[in-house]
Amino acid sequence: MSDAAPALIIVLITILLPPVGVLMVAGCGADFLINICLTLLGYIPGHIHAFYIEYVYFDRRARAREGALTGRRAPAVYSERVQNGGNTGYGTM
Repeated sequence: MSDAAPALIIVLITILLPPVGVLMVAGCGADFLINICLTLLGYIPGHIHAFYIEYVYFDRRARAREGALTGRRAPAVYSERVQNGGNTGYGTM
């Protein structure tokens, strides 16, 4: 399975339910709660936030694999999982 398949599945889920897409990428935390509130305020703000979180996650994931991940934090992203591109750092030297 290529890397594009999981991203495509998450995007399709996000189109239907933005908070579920954020939950899958960021976990249950501040980003998820913010997305629920934005989705309740309007479907479009929820989508914008969800796709931004997913973009940051997949971009940082690709950069981490290349070894090009910088220490700069993405603005308005509170999940460490998203900030690190899913890399928790355990088992590394």
